[in-house]
Amino acid sequence: MDRALPTTPPIFASVDEVITRLAETGYLSDKATATAVFLADRLGKPLLIEGPAGVGKTELARAVAQVSDAELVRLQCYEGVDESRALYEWNHAKQILRIQAGSDNWDSTKQDVFSEEFLLPRPLLTAIRREDPTVLLIDEVDKADVEIEGLLLEVLSDFAVTVPELGTIVATRKPFAVLTSNATRELSEALKRRCLFLHLDFPDADLERRILASRVPELPEAMAEQLVRTIRVLRGMQLKKLPSVAETIDWGRTLLALGMDTLDDDAVRATMGVILKHQSDQQRAASELRLN
Repeated sequence: MDRALPTTPPIFASVDEVITRLAETGYLSDKATATAVFLADRLGKPLLIEGPAGVGKTELARAVAQVSDAELVRLQCYEGVDESRALYEWNHAKQILRIQAGSDNWDSTKQDVFSEEFLLPRPLLTAIRREDPTVLLIDEVDKADVEIEGLLLEVLSDFAVTVPELGTIVATRKPFAVLTSNATRELSEALKRRCLFLHLDFPDADLERRILASRVPELPEAMAEQLVRTIRVLRGMQLKKLPSVAETIDWGRTLLALGMDTLDDDAVRATMGVILKHQSDQQRAASELRLN
């Protein structure tokens, strides 16, 4: 028999409300993104967001947390992350001290040291146990080993975590779950099946100009136009690391800080390190942009 899932009041009343409320945090979304967020909220399904680095996947989770007055609980994935880092672990040092100070009755001592007092919850268990609004961000899940996906299946299916010594801990309030992936490896079909899917790419020129105007309102419109046009040219090159939206914003702030009023060859050359973080990328860009 299936376990009854916890119910949670919806955050958004409509797709248009998603766009409006996210914009209030500074996150400008298109209709497709807003629709995916609305459905994840309304259906209570995790949202898997895939796309290149720097397109706003993590920022979207942060924006949802901000508009819903929720706590953001983040599991940063990496090669080698395991159950003790993702779910929970026992406070072994404290357990040893209790055993040393305990009675000769091992059964009683064992029951004592495997109690709540000695449990150290990690992000997944923390999110499951919270009774207040929570956004669970499982960031860069593709960087984790394949085995970690097995740990996520119970959490994302039933919003529950099983601790053998304590039993199954079921969420009383379902978190809004977001998984992000840079698509460095293919995720399992079992994991994908539990999620709604959103592909985020770099924004089109119009949306990126609006993002820039929102985040760097002091930047003159003509310079913002030049900046976005140049960024789009750079993203069309064969670079190791394409400039992200965050780096577009940083570049606009840099030009303001330096008092530059035009994006000429000298300005691009002087500030290239803000947007391109590899020497080979800078050399390629200088050549293809024909900087003097």
